[in-house]
Amino acid sequence: MVAVLVSVMVACGGDESGDRPVILATTTSTQDSGLLDELIPRFEAETGRTVQTVAVGSGQALEMGSQGAADVLLVHSPDAEQELVAAGGVSRRRAVMDNDFVLVGPPSDPAGVKGMEIGGAMERLAEREAAFVSRGDDSGTHALELSLWEGAGLDPDGGWYQEIGQGMGATLTIAAEKDAYTIADRGTYLSNRQSSALDVLVEGDDELLNRYHVLEVDPSTGDRVNAEGGTAFADWIVSDEVQRAIGAFGKAEYGQSLFVPDA
Repeated sequence: MVAVLVSVMVACGGDESGDRPVILATTTSTQDSGLLDELIPRFEAETGRTVQTVAVGSGQALEMGSQGAADVLLVHSPDAEQELVAAGGVSRRRAVMDNDFVLVGPPSDPAGVKGMEIGGAMERLAEREAAFVSRGDDSGTHALELSLWEGAGLDPDGGWYQEIGQGMGATLTIAAEKDAYTIADRGTYLSNRQSSALDVLVEGDDELLNRYHVLEVDPSTGDRVNAEGGTAFADWIVSDEVQRAIGAFGKAEYGQSLFVPDA
């Protein structure tokens, strides 16, 4: 998939970086929550630049950055981000916002995990082989889920555990259809709450904090990198005015902010 995206981005790039769209590789959670629908048109109107958004798992977005197939990344997989920084694929990495992950499941809670701490809840899900839907897509959410299983000393396997290789919105839909549990970021859960029919059962643990960073792809990763455009987007999203907009996003519709500004 990444190889195909590389060839497509190279084919659509112009000769001058100022004429090229800014290629933003980001997570499905920023798209499924509706945040990008608010931010991208505003950035384009204020800067005169156009943006091509590729919403994939954080792992795929970081791979695009490492191959020079994106100009700027908006992701939430801190360990993998640090690896790309250490490899020289990123010229700058800055905090943008955070929310948190939650364990959601059927309102009837057949495994009886409601109100537990997250480690104990994961153990009980495995013990009772409660239906669980995993994104299984190398995203930041998937990485967090795997770390929770590992922290509980578990390696989930069997018919009760299903990896679907899809984004957060689709994962919530499938989990609801199967009366299953899953890990979700709160923003996407809230924006899909009316259709997902899942309840938040475990929340608030330190391990569930979900931090997003913006990473500017270093021009050394590929000749087509629009470093000027990537920097323009990164500077814009951490600016005071846009940080205020991120903090307000979701309040009117959901009664609470979907993201907390961090810059």
